[in-house]
Amino acid sequence: VEEQRARWERKRSRTAKELLETEHKYIEQLDLVVTFFVTILKAKGTLKPAVLETIFGPLESIYSASHVLSLHLERGNLASGLENFCQNVELYGHYAENLEQANKTLKEQLRKNKSFRRFKKLQENRPQFQGRKLEDLLPLPLQRLHQYKHFFRDLLENTSPDSAEYQKLAKAVKSISEVSWWVQDITENRENSLQLLRVQKLLKGQKTQVLTPGRWYIREGWLLVVPSKGEELKCRMFFLFSDILIATKPCHPLHLLNSNKLVCQAVYPLHQCVVDKVFGHTQSQGGLLSLSFPHKTLLLMSSDQQDINDWYQSLTAAVR
Repeated sequence: VEEQRARWERKRSRTAKELLETEHKYIEQLDLVVTFFVTILKAKGTLKPAVLETIFGPLESIYSASHVLSLHLERGNLASGLENFCQNVELYGHYAENLEQANKTLKEQLRKNKSFRRFKKLQENRPQFQGRKLEDLLPLPLQRLHQYKHFFRDLLENTSPDSAEYQKLAKAVKSISEVSWWVQDITENRENSLQLLRVQKLLKGQKTQVLTPGRWYIREGWLLVVPSKGEELKCRMFFLFSDILIATKPCHPLHLLNSNKLVCQAVYPLHQCVVDKVFGHTQSQGGLLSLSFPHKTLLLMSSDQQDINDWYQSLTAAVR
């Protein structure tokens, strides 16, 4: 037991030391943004207060919370420092929610506001920035949140469950995990929206509505469609979403406006679809899938066995 305790204590001390060292570096980087951008911009009035608020969000509050945390860590008040810090950890969730709008507003201001463009360039050329741009520094809090999760968990795992600090650390781990899930959801939703938008722009015309709330993009790729009558195989581009499968074909390469777009040929709702593997079970070349809908059966083929297996799994998961 004593040996185990000593091992825990060594690991815990190492983690606490690393947490403090990386916290100092993180504060230094946040300080660049707060000192050379937020504070001076507030004083100069180069940006309207609402615009300033949109670009930097709760960055100043995040910076203050980290300052307080580092003071606690320096004094060795690990558990109470983390417990106190976790009262402010929701700031990271709000920061993540605001980040997309922040980037959009920043780009807009750089395009429209000449004095801000000049000011930004001037600040980034200071030796303290070491060639870093404001755009490189704004995502830092979300990268740090990811690190906190691992540090806090390591500290908890190397704390004796019957010690006075264990409960405080457990609470801190719970708080940081909840905010991490929240941020992950925001990121996934944003990436999904970008995929839906990309597919919408690929399709000719506006008849097929890809951008629908609650719809998730899964995958896309070329597959051969086996016709019911003995015609030749047709190569089609398919897009699979959580609720529909879209079949498309390329527009004519000589078309003036849409030569790089796709024409939607059919939209198959998945709620009444049955997926079967016709062949592709053995190590043969490629495989064939059968998709049965109430009024149609679709036979899809690929010469790449891994590809057909991946499609089979994606389709069955989406249907389920």
